Amino acid sequence: MKYDYWYRPEGVDSSIGEVLTEAIPWIKSVTGKTVVIKYGGSAMVDEKLRAAVMSDLVLLKIIGVNIVIVHGGGNAITEVMNRFELPVKFIDGQRVTDDAAMGVVRMVLTGQVNQELVEAMNAHGNIAVGVSGTDAGLIVAEQLSEEMGRVGKITRINDALIEDLISNDYIPVIAPIAIGEDGGAYSINADVAAGYVAAAIGAHKIMFLTDVDGLYENYPDPQSLISYMDVDEARALLQSGNISTGMIPKLESCVRALDAGVKRAHIINGKTPHSLLLELLTNLGVGTTVVQPHDVESFNEQPTGHFAAKLIATEPEE
Repeated sequence: MKYDYWYRPEGVDSSIGEVLTEAIPWIKSVTGKTVVIKYGGSAMVDEKLRAAVMSDLVLLKIIGVNIVIVHGGGNAITEVMNRFELPVKFIDGQRVTDDAAMGVVRMVLTGQVNQELVEAMNAHGNIAVGVSGTDAGLIVAEQLSEEMGRVGKITRINDALIEDLISNDYIPVIAPIAIGEDGGAYSINADVAAGYVAAAIGAHKIMFLTDVDGLYENYPDPQSLISYMDVDEARALLQSGNISTGMIPKLESCVRALDAGVKRAHIINGKTPHSLLLELLTNLGVGTTVVQPHDVESFNEQPTGHFAAKLIATEPEE
């Protein structure tokens, strides 16, 4: 036997129970819904952070959230290109990708990064399936411009493959490589790919994990960190040119997803412990949320899990 003063010498923090109670209406709001996660930055590169994020995603899956992951891998690509002494050049935040660079992009994203994420997720069970956008024509694209080389502009998404994996309780982990209309392969910005995927499958939410606390109107002024904005304000901010280059594809993807019917878009700091859970399951959340104008979230929408559908609808405070 174990005596209480041995087992719980510091007592029990009752605030833990308060946090769990606070989460109930939010859990009800996402149970049975699909959430697309764009995963990149330090949260993906750092092994400890990656393991913590995978654990949080498994928890969300256990409570009934359908997870779809679209990942980046820019730092790993740059590292290998430098090793091969290939030129590294960016235009408007996107990597110029000639045929040699495209070979590195495919090798790193599909052969290294994608498999590392699948292995980290599958440490909890055989639940993740790694796919490239070239698999079954998942992502189809055409050349964005001659200047950018093998960088693609998405023309369509094979949503049936993603939905098949979701319906069989797998978590798709998608590398943003597209099959070209010309039969070749194209590199796709992961933020852009996530926005198109969320729009195509009718996701409830899209979430961008990055290395800063959210979207700043005047980066890095901490007073300009935006907690909540509507999509019209997001468009105005894009037109103003007052956001960093790296945030442009994220915010554009938020707008694209919301225009296609996605309920909400979130930009959060993946380096903050359990930021996904804090944003999805607590009243205050973290990071930046983008919504439709005058949007009032409905927390009694279908589809929901069988149990959640039997509960009396309650709306958590914003």
